[in-house]
Amino acid sequence: MTIEKCINEFDVDDVIFEEGSTGRELFVVLDGKVEIAKMNGASKTVIVTLGKGEFFGEMAVIDGSSRSATAIAAAPHTRVMRINHARFVYLVSQQPAFALMIMDALSKRLRASNTVAFRTAGGS
Repeated sequence: MTIEKCINEFDVDDVIFEEGSTGRELFVVLDGKVEIAKMNGASKTVIVTLGKGEFFGEMAVIDGSSRSATAIAAAPHTRVMRINHARFVYLVSQQPAFALMIMDALSKRLRASNTVAFRTAGGS
């Protein structure tokens, strides 16, 4: 498969994937911006906005679970590269720096999530 077939372009408010959907792909932002959001009817709560070089969808590609949030293009001509499960496993096994980058990002995201959960639970 050529790299061009792994690149998709989206316009503002285009949904890349929806919370609850299945998918075994990780996405890397090549251009533009992507919002990761929780949807409640017509209401949208943006968790984070990602830009060039950042990635999303890693939990589904790692464990095969359903998507935990919705990914929405937030800029015109937002381009993302899809990395399927087989390519992800190959990259992790052959490129230790890639694996470390994924682990670092997951750790930071978990810490941020824990901080929010702690504050919500009434911690200081």
